[in-house]
Amino acid sequence: MNYREAMEYMEELKKYGTVMGLTAMRELCARLGNPQEQLKFVHIAGTNGKGSVLAYVSTVLYTAGYRVGRYISPAVKDYRERFQVDGKMITQSALCNSLERVRAAAEDMVTEGFPHPTAFEVETATAFLFFADKQCDIVVLETGLGGAEDATNIVTTTLVAAFTSISMDHMDILGDSPEKIAGVKAGIIKNKRYVITARQSPEVMKVLRQTALLKKAKLFTADVTRAKNVKYGATKQHFTYDKYKNMEISMLGQFQIENAVVALEVISALGKLGYPVAEDKLRQGFVEAVWPGRFEVIGKKPIFIADGAHNEDASLKLAQSIRFYFTNKRIIYIMGMLRDKEYDKVIRNTYEMAEHIITVTPPVPERALHAYELAQEIRQYHGSVTVADSVQEAVEIAYLLAGQDKECVIIAFGSLSYLGELMNVVQHRDTIRRDSHGRSEEN
Repeated sequence: MNYREAMEYMEELKKYGTVMGLTAMRELCARLGNPQEQLKFVHIAGTNGKGSVLAYVSTVLYTAGYRVGRYISPAVKDYRERFQVDGKMITQSALCNSLERVRAAAEDMVTEGFPHPTAFEVETATAFLFFADKQCDIVVLETGLGGAEDATNIVTTTLVAAFTSISMDHMDILGDSPEKIAGVKAGIIKNKRYVITARQSPEVMKVLRQTALLKKAKLFTADVTRAKNVKYGATKQHFTYDKYKNMEISMLGQFQIENAVVALEVISALGKLGYPVAEDKLRQGFVEAVWPGRFEVIGKKPIFIADGAHNEDASLKLAQSIRFYFTNKRIIYIMGMLRDKEYDKVIRNTYEMAEHIITVTPPVPERALHAYELAQEIRQYHGSVTVADSVQEAVEIAYLLAGQDKECVIIAFGSLSYLGELMNVVQHRDTIRRDSHGRSEEN
């Protein structure tokens, strides 16, 4: 199997859809020798912020000298982002080798009458194989969907279960109330292990506490209200949290302080479990941690922000950050949404700050909300909307509207599925512009 064939195989697996439950995953991993049993995990669930917490924790741990695997979904720029060791993506050859073993096991399952594993189950098993081959000291693992019946929850050797903000998302699968969604996500809590949670609504906290009590797990709340001396900035942010004085982070957005304190509590718990981190390495890891597509500055003059806000909670946090960082600025949006997301709530939470909104169609044919339909929805609230035929055209229109106003801000948000292409377009444009400026100066 070469890399092209590997990608074709993964594309083909999409036909099996999403199947909740661990039966097929257990069978698949058993045929591979249960590689996940050779590993230790930090398992992260939540509606928003999982990736940022994963970035802080994993960066700190490999900065401290541990060999750290991290498994994420979805990727933004490159499929291989899903599988990383010490911040480096899996090589094409390593991916092909692991995936070939998983494919053989999956085909044997079908021959013996078992259902074919889904794409996410195959990816997750591939990740476990890769991390076991790399002899990772610890793996920071992000749930795909929910918790209890998510393919990642086959793991039994979790050290710390961490919960970021839990709110309404995927209601058709996880439940139609915060309590039901929290109940599903709480399924990752393991017996007599540590549990770290962000400050949650009372109904969510009740569910997490009850589950932790049932599992005899030690639950700690990373309470962002205990963060003091918070200093927000356009390049760095600072805060003090309990004994951690003047912590510095590079990820932007007011919500990042909450993600950072969750990560601090996770690192503290790991220290009690035999994974100590020196304070200088902790601070270095927090500064160096980055996460693509989360209120990320991808261009300057004008400032260009990319953010994966695609549900109600994330859009409220995005709106809060826009008001905080860019008051009295001209703001242009690029929006692309999936049909099965709360796009109406996202629109209502964000439209007021925009001077103009450009819509695009995400590259997910079976789930994408077409740019024209999204524009029609937006026009119920906002009168200045343009439909773009491509991501490239959306970026060009945004820069044209910004004109020579260096104080203008362009913000692209919604589905992560189109942000990778958008980042590449902006980066390519900036490279051409820098090169042309360089030649002009030489002449």
